[in-house]
Amino acid sequence: MNKTRLFTLLLIIIITPTGFFTKYYQGIGAYWVNNSLGGVFYEVFWCLVLFFILSKAKPLKIAGAVFIITCILETLQLWHPPFLQAIRRTFIGKTLIGTSFVWSDFMYYFIGCSIGLLLINILQKISRKS
Repeated sequence: MNKTRLFTLLLIIIITPTGFFTKYYQGIGAYWVNNSLGGVFYEVFWCLVLFFILSKAKPLKIAGAVFIITCILETLQLWHPPFLQAIRRTFIGKTLIGTSFVWSDFMYYFIGCSIGLLLINILQKISRKS
């Protein structure tokens, strides 16, 4: 495993529990952390996962794809067929596809994808220096 993939994996290992922590945080600003900030970590996580899998893909394409897909998933929260409701009742379902539509989530998705894009660019610079 090369340095870039190793650093990417390390970042994924760090960001995953951090993102889950936002769902259980009970301190100051808990509502915002639980319901909005987690979206930033969600986007960064998916940008890093895609980069780990598709390390040759352009960073902007990765971040753009993650943003578009998660915006579609957010919009799907307006639709409540029984099969989606069944998925949303599980922890993984709630975490991956969400439960309620919120316009402001798009801003957090954009912020998360921007951070993901920045991290991927940094990771690629590390790769070029090796």
